[in-house]
Order: sequence, then structure tokens, then C-alpha cells
Amino acid sequence: MDNSTSRAVAQSLLPDTRGLIAAVGVLLALVAMELAMGRPPICTCGYVKLWHGVVQSSGNSQHIADWYSFSHVIHGLLFYFFAWLLWRKWRLFGGRPSRWALAIAVAFEAFWELLENSPMIIDRYRAVTVSYGYSGDSIVNSASDVIFMMAGFWLAARLPVRLSIALAILFELFTLLMIRDNLTLNILMLVWPVDAIRQWQAGA
Repeated sequence: MDNSTSRAVAQSLLPDTRGLIAAVGVLLALVAMELAMGRPPICTCGYVKLWHGVVQSSGNSQHIADWYSFSHVIHGLLFYFFAWLLWRKWRLFGGRPSRWALAIAVAFEAFWELLENSPMIIDRYRAVTVSYGYSGDSIVNSASDVIFMMAGFWLAARLPVRLSIALAILFELFTLLMIRDNLTLNILMLVWPVDAIRQWQAGA
């Protein structure tokens, strides 16, 4: 596939009006489902902050943005990459790239938000990570996480591949430096906890 074809596929993965409406619809469905689950709409502190930077606190994952927002941007970069691979293959077989890719990515991200805020995953975070007091996300935070993912998807469609990769690596290294955590460690500690990493993250 030449560069012009690759750019055409990239543009085709950006949503048209119907695709954008579908993506927003999935996001609203997530909000409705989390309300039904009994998740708090906003921080139980009673206010909403644009940024909350203290990880080991009751306000973590309760406001609009926090250190883990960088991970959700990376989700968008990764979802775009997988969509690009999938629709590029379909194009080679005579198919057409889909403008529903973002809506599908939002659906996957929404599924993770629902799973992440289930008692099973909340208990898992408490048991095997340094997030001993983790109680799940507020609905505002969950919705913001999805929007950050959408931003990552949009960036991946606009940026050269090398710059997208560099951005993902930069975010991982930056959050590792700032809070001793990132997307990679988050997944590792959920799936295969390493006690030495947990002690290091706790500052031991």
C-alpha cells in the first residue's frame, strides 16, 4: 500500500456526521448504564475539578482529568492502529474503510469503563495494586476517559505514525516518572502482580 492509499484509509477512519452521532450515543449509553449501576455522578466531595493530580487520594479518578488521562489517550492511539490494520486489509480485498471506526472504539472503551467500575475489578485493584482505597470512577471521570480516548484516536488519524508512537512512549515515560505508574504497569499489575513493583510504586 502506497502513502497516498494509507492517507486515504486514515481519513476514512474519521467519522462522518452519522459516525460521530453514533459515538456520542454510545458515550451517553455508558453514562446511563453507570447511573443504573449506582456510580456517583461526580466526586462525593461535591465539586468537579478540571485536574486532580494526587493519585493516592479520595479524589483520584473522580474529576475531569488526572494522571491516568494520558493512558486513555494512548487507548485512542492503539484503537486507531488496530482499526487502521483491519480496514486496510479489508480495502485490499475490495472493501471500503468504515467511518464507524470511532464509534466502535468508543464501544470498546465504554465496555472497559463498565468493567473497571465493576466490584470484581475494584476489588482486584485494592488487592494487588497500591490503590488500596480505590472505589471506582465517578461518571464524570468515566465520560472524560472516553473523551480522552477519542482525542487520541483523532490525533492518530492526523499525526504521522512515528509521531503517534513517540507520543505514546512519551506519555508512558512521563507518567512513570511522575507517579510511578502508567498503562503498561497498570495492565501488568492487574493481570500478573509483581510484589517488587508494588513496593516500588508505594515508595518502599
